[in-house]
This record gives sequence, structure tokens and C-alpha cells, in this order.
Amino acid sequence: MVAQFKTFAVLDAASHPAREKLAARLLENGRLAQAGLERALRLAGESGEPLERVLARLGLVSERDIAEALAAILDLPLAAPEDYPHTPVLEDRFSQTFLKEARLIPLAERAGHLAVAMVDPLNGPAAEAAGFAADRPVLRFVAYPADFEAVYDRLYGGGKSEIRQISDETRARGDVNAEEDVDRIKDSASEAPVIRLVNLLITRAVEARASDIHIEPMDGELLVRYRIDGVLQEVESPPARLSAAIVSRVKIMAALNIAERRVAQDGRIRLAVRGKDIDFRVSTMPTIHGESVVLRILDRGRLKLDFTALGFDDDITAAIRELLDRPHGILLVTGPTGSGKTTTLYAGLLELNTREKKILTIEDPVEYQLKGVNQVQVKPQIGLTFAGALRNFLRQDPDIMMVGEIRDLETAQVAVQAALTGHLILSTLHTNDAASAITRLLDMGVEDFLLTSTISGLVAQRLVRCLCPRSREPYEALPGFAQKMQIASPAGGTAPILHRAKGCAQCNGTGYFGRSSIVEVLVMSDAVRALVLAHADAAAIRHQAMRDGMQTMHMHGMKKVLAGQTSVEEVLRATRMA
Repeated sequence: MVAQFKTFAVLDAASHPAREKLAARLLENGRLAQAGLERALRLAGESGEPLERVLARLGLVSERDIAEALAAILDLPLAAPEDYPHTPVLEDRFSQTFLKEARLIPLAERAGHLAVAMVDPLNGPAAEAAGFAADRPVLRFVAYPADFEAVYDRLYGGGKSEIRQISDETRARGDVNAEEDVDRIKDSASEAPVIRLVNLLITRAVEARASDIHIEPMDGELLVRYRIDGVLQEVESPPARLSAAIVSRVKIMAALNIAERRVAQDGRIRLAVRGKDIDFRVSTMPTIHGESVVLRILDRGRLKLDFTALGFDDDITAAIRELLDRPHGILLVTGPTGSGKTTTLYAGLLELNTREKKILTIEDPVEYQLKGVNQVQVKPQIGLTFAGALRNFLRQDPDIMMVGEIRDLETAQVAVQAALTGHLILSTLHTNDAASAITRLLDMGVEDFLLTSTISGLVAQRLVRCLCPRSREPYEALPGFAQKMQIASPAGGTAPILHRAKGCAQCNGTGYFGRSSIVEVLVMSDAVRALVLAHADAAAIRHQAMRDGMQTMHMHGMKKVLAGQTSVEEVLRATRMA
């Protein structure tokens, strides 16, 4: 019966009553628009595909949202990573073809029943066939599609991962000279296996919550790494012989020149991955072993432009909002690359964005598009620089302006002049802490009296990884260690309970899941202004700010350590430079 599954497994797209409830729930939760539903219903009727599959294929709803909605409607549990078996269950009863086509994984035998994880829990014929093959009733779990594919690969891949299986499908072409045979590389990049391979690398990166994909040709190998929670992690890579074809495929997707491999190129890709529209910023760079490619993943669905969601405490949020409420002045956000500075500025812009205010930004590049905000992309090749755009902005009658970064004296001077004429300026600067931003501007050549007149406040931040809530391990801190780390002891003098990373299936064994901000806010007080006029060093300015009540990034991080949100090691790693 299982072998004949294909003959009766097709369901009418709109016949199951639960699909009507699914559509209603997605509309109610704001996950789906009415126009999108009507389009999906029309296509489902024409193709015969289930509604939920059409919704995901069109990128109207993410597969994760669909799975969670189905579980709620059918009152079924979601299959967690720990629910999946380490070895195949009843392997002799099920063919791999059936499991793959039904998108079903047997989980375990439980009290006379067989628990199965199904991507499509509405597929009654598949569940009936599984029960018939196992000779017992079936208990359904709802499976996330990404989990199903990973587990199927692990249990039934025959020792070969999906990447290896796809790689084996490519024809052996021998070595291709990247400088001479562009046509052959273009043909390879257009082959179905290479397209599937690149799509698989991108899909897995999105599922792993990666912020960047690094594809790097090395001597005799192709290295693929994902940056997850700020840390690069090596993943399974295709064979080195496909390096040129994979890079060319990415360049075709980004509308770049595949024949040009001597200079760096930049482009963008927009794809629907697992039902979500995601933008990718692509950068290629020639190296001695070939072209290195980095794809920055810009997932609007994961972007939370809210100070609380970013990890800011109530007192920090209140201080920043007070600075944003000022009618003019400069608010600077500082930190190294990848510390979340632009996201913080976006969160501030969203709070300021009303119909009564005109907001202009100049960015390099424009990472996320904000509704109601006029955003401009830097183009140095035609003279559109930060400083030049800022001058032109003043003729646009703006209320608020954001400059992506103050890189030189010219941009700093124009920003100061704009603030003096009654505008609120938001910008970023690359310094280790808030106090160092003042000395950096003085070193650039900005006059001290102009800084004291225009700068309202400075925000310095880092991103720390959050401990996985499922696997974090508590321990009692030694009194001397807690005192040295500036960790406050609980009332009664007992030793503080901290947590360390341990690792589980949810966090892929790292012990961390997600990131949060640790922040310090330096408000320009009269005492700090006096130190700036005296050209005091950053240490003196920092100490004065702490006397004025500033909480340093280290102090903020240790509050999160005490709350069990992160580890001491992670805070020390993030604040080491500061």
C-alpha cells in the first residue's frame, strides 16, 4: 500500500475544511493580506496544490507560520528537535520514497501508537498509509519543513548529504580556466544542479538565522561559512571544482558581470526563502584562488525596530528618547562594524517618523527601506557623498537627517553646521566607547566649542549572544569573582547565581541563541562640556560621565549576566576593546 502512495495522495487544494480555518487564522494574525489570499486560492484551484503550499511558494506566508497555525487549528503538537530519533524507526516498514514524497518522519512507538512528524498534517492518505504499514494507529506531530529535510538527510541520506547528492549530479567538466572559458562557466552556472546547490546554501543560512554567507575559494577547497549570532561557523561545503560555477550563479542572480573577475563588484538579490521575502547584499572580491563572495542577509521579518526588543533597559531607552525629543543637535551612535548601530538609528527614526516631520537619510548602503522616510544611497562615482548629500538635504526643508557614518572632517563640519541651524542629526562613528567619540571628532579637526554647542549625547553599544534558554546551566559565582566583575550580590549576602553556555539541539550545540545589545549613553552635561573645551582625554570624560550617572557597557552587560540572559565570558568578549 505504501508503495502505491502516489496514486491516492493528492488532495484537492480547497476541499479540506481546516484550510478555510487556516486562511482565517492567518488573516486574523496579520500574517496574510486578503488580496494575497485571493491570489493564492485562485492559483491553488488551477494547480491542484494545497493552499498552504501555494502560500509558501509565493512568499506570502512563511512555512514556519503555516506550521504553527496548522498545529493550533488541529490541536496537534509541533515536533521539537529533541523529538526526532537518532536512528530510523521501523525502517523495514517504510520505503524512503514514501517518506520523502509524504514528507513524513516516524518518531517513536508510544503505547501502541506510532508518532509521526508530518509537514502536511492534513494529508490523511499519507497518515493512513503510515498506520497501515506500521499496523497501529498514528499520532500526528506537525513538522517544520526545514527540520524534516535536515532529519531526512541525516536518517535516510545513505551517508550522503543533500549537498553531496546534488554535487554528484553535476557533470565532470575538468578544470575550467576562469580567465579564458567564460562560456563554459556560464553554462555550468545555469545547470539545474548548480542552481539547486546555491539555493540550498542560501536556504540553510536563512534557517540557521545567519546574518552573512561567506563563500571562499581556498587552495584545493571551497570554504562556506555562516555568521550566526556574530560568530563565523563552518558548514558543509560543495567540492572545489564547482567554485567558479557557484560564484557565477550568485553573480547572475545579483545581475553582476560574470566575465569581470579582476575587480570587486556589489549587487543585490531579492528571493522568497521558506515563504519570506529576503534581500541579500552581494559583494565579490578577487583573491589568489578565485573570487570570494559574501552575501549579507537582510531579513525584514527578523528586524525588530524597537528599543526593548533590541535589548535596551527602561532607563537607557528613556535617556535615548529624551535625546531624540530635542528639536536640534547631534546624536551619535558608536561601535565597531556589526554592533547594531544602524539598527538603533532606524529604531530612533521610526519613533520620530510622523506626518508632521520630514526625514532624510544618506546611507552606504541603504539596508532596509523605511516607510515615510526619504532614503538616499551614497554614489561616490558621481560625487554623491555623505557631505555633498547633507548639503543638498538642507535645501529640502528637512526636520531630521540621518548620516550613515561620519568618516571625515568635511562630513563632520557639515553635520555640525546643520545642527547649529536647528536640525536634529543622527549619525554613527567607529570608536570603542562613547567618550572616545568626542576625542575622535577633536582629532578630525572639529572645533571644541562647536562640539559642545551641537552634540546632545553619544550612545555606544555592542551585541552579546544570549544564552539558550533550554540548555543554559546555572552555577554559583565565587564572591571574589563577582566583586571583580562588578556583579551585584543578592540581598542577604548570598552568592549570585550565574549561568553558562552548555548547548542543545535548538542552539546547534553552541549554548547561545540570538543576540542582545549592551549599551552606554553619555549625555553632554556642563561638566563634560568643560572637559571637552579643555581637550581632556577620553578616560577623564568617561569618569565624569560615570559621576553624572552613566552606566557603562560592562555594567549593563553584567546586569544581563545576573538576569541569566548572557554569560560573563560573552560580555568580556564583547567589551574587551572598550
